[in-house]
Amino acid sequence: MDDTGRVLSRAHELAAQFLAGLDARPVWPRATFEQMLAAFDAPLPDEGADPVAVIEELAATADAGLSGNVGPRFFGFVIGGALPAARGADLLTGIWDQNAGANSLTPAAAAVEVVSGRWIVEALDLPRESAVGFVTGGMMANYSCLSAARHSVLARAGWDVGARGLFGAPRVRVVVGRRRHDTVDLAVRYLGLGQDCVIEVETDGEGRICIPVLEETLANGEGPTILCLGAGEVHSGAFDDFASAVALGRRHDAWVHVDGAFGLWAAASPSYRHLTRGMAEADSWATDAHKTLNVPYDSGLAIVRDPASLAAGFGVETDYLIGDASDPMSRAPEFSRRARGFAVWAALRSLGRDGLAALVDRLCSHATALAKGFEAIEEVEVVNDVVFTQVMFRLATDERTSEAGRRILADGTCVVTPAVWHGRAVQRCAVSNWSTTDSDVERSLDAVRRVVAGLPAG
Repeated sequence: MDDTGRVLSRAHELAAQFLAGLDARPVWPRATFEQMLAAFDAPLPDEGADPVAVIEELAATADAGLSGNVGPRFFGFVIGGALPAARGADLLTGIWDQNAGANSLTPAAAAVEVVSGRWIVEALDLPRESAVGFVTGGMMANYSCLSAARHSVLARAGWDVGARGLFGAPRVRVVVGRRRHDTVDLAVRYLGLGQDCVIEVETDGEGRICIPVLEETLANGEGPTILCLGAGEVHSGAFDDFASAVALGRRHDAWVHVDGAFGLWAAASPSYRHLTRGMAEADSWATDAHKTLNVPYDSGLAIVRDPASLAAGFGVETDYLIGDASDPMSRAPEFSRRARGFAVWAALRSLGRDGLAALVDRLCSHATALAKGFEAIEEVEVVNDVVFTQVMFRLATDERTSEAGRRILADGTCVVTPAVWHGRAVQRCAVSNWSTTDSDVERSLDAVRRVVAGLPAG
């Protein structure tokens, strides 16, 4: 226990130093993977070491290979930060080290997931009977929801996939927009449905599924059907027309799933919930609390209207677990796992309904400010309609766009990441961090101006 106290004290000091230094450190890692591999690579020691020295060695060695993704000027990919209450709860979660699989084993962890799940459903105005599974991230949230979908649509076709498997089962078709996220396809593969079951529907210039084409696709096919829609296209931030698409899905007896890793939270804001009109009529919704809600990794949420469909894939009965059908393990594809609900509860408890709405509004406001600032830079063009938290820009040529991106990362003031949009190179920004300020936006814009001005004449 003496070692534990010493280690925790020193780890706290090192953690506080890292957070305090975020403003000054480059946002992109200073070392490459190969350099980090060389730094850590060594034979397994024959003898152990003092635990405090081990923690100090870890912090010192890892430092150059850490990004500032928890800081206010990281706009790459779609990575949120961690609200103070959520970070504190996550620290306690690690110290408590509870297994959140069963009600009986850790009643506090199980209860807080039920309450947090209810708060999320209420904040997003989803069906109140919905079950919420706490999983690792958006990938497993999609997997869990589509597991429930697979069970349900095959059951309606007279096939019990839990008992009989997929051999000989009716062919399931999964209808998706062309711009869906790759994790939908991965989930389909993990579920054994096969990539060939995916039917792609054309999308418009912002990545929204085309309703007339969707109608034709659903009408011209047959068999058990899952329709996947998007709340927040990962590049443009666009939202599908849920009111029209869900109605079409209902007409053709499809299970309707919404992938909303970051965009689902628009429903929590009176200013942006119009983007989600009709979304609550779907059957399942996937999101990642690490993004817009700003909960530490890992914190995916699988929300399913019919709890029995979710439990059909994951529920289990065994004599030694002292469990029942209401255990958290019946809502997620894991037995032993971290107690993820504490950090989610802390985030929502610290924000409240009004604070959650304000968080969403603030992220969107910063995205709008970035877009206006980019447009004011000579040669820079914003290429998407900025409706939520995503902004894309490009320069005159793909080569100049890519070179600008490399120089922005090397500059270290902020992070934007490359992508391809309609066949052209772009730089992509996702405003996802609660701690971003107006000053951070201006510093980032100054960095982009400086980089663009320093490019060779083209």
